[in-house]
Amino acid sequence: AAQFDMMTPGNEMKWDTTEPSNGSFNFGPGDNLVAFAQAHSMRVRGHNLVWHSQLPSWVSSLPTSQVQAAMETHITTEATHYKGEVYSGDVVNEPFNEDGSLRQDAFSNAMGTGYIADAIRTAHAADPNAKLYLNDYNIEGQNAKSNGMYSLAQSLLAQGVPLNGIGFESHFIVGQIPSSLQANMQRFAALGLDVAVTELDDRITLPANSGNLQQQATDYATVVKDCLAVSRCVGMS
Repeated sequence: AAQFDMMTPGNEMKWDTTEPSNGSFNFGPGDNLVAFAQAHSMRVRGHNLVWHSQLPSWVSSLPTSQVQAAMETHITTEATHYKGEVYSGDVVNEPFNEDGSLRQDAFSNAMGTGYIADAIRTAHAADPNAKLYLNDYNIEGQNAKSNGMYSLAQSLLAQGVPLNGIGFESHFIVGQIPSSLQANMQRFAALGLDVAVTELDDRITLPANSGNLQQQATDYATVVKDCLAVSRCVGMS
């Protein structure tokens, strides 16, 4: 509360917590965090509405003909519940494979690439003022995976989908911050999108030594500087 002005729930807004069985919603854990954030003048990033992981088995076992309705109901119910309480939110989390192809999961198997546009439109209809994000890891530098995300973002924007931002999870290894991080942020910003560092960590081998700790400090400073250099980089968490 003293050092941060934004909160992202780790698990409390994910599908296995919020809708563990079909049509049965549980927002208590998320509500507790929102109340804490509001009491300390912190904004909340919603995380997340659609993800292949931490997905209740009832969703993945649905016939493909029923997945879209289940997804839209889940998004609408949760986004409506937190309407006006989340500043932004990760609508779809980790949709890509490392080679930049779309991950196969219950949603893409049922709807193809169109599930992402549908998810964002559904979230926007429920909470028109929230900034809506796609979020993924290993997209921080320019590579096959970030190229896939960039192409998707271009396509969504061309379709008029209300995508507002890209979340860079930023799960790094000490000494391996991508040299193209700033340029990559900038190319997404040039599309008219916000970018954010959303899950920053910098893994270090234990026991730590002074050299590794110094490199870790340098790495964190590098990420901060890269974000500050891009006017549409709106936050770090």
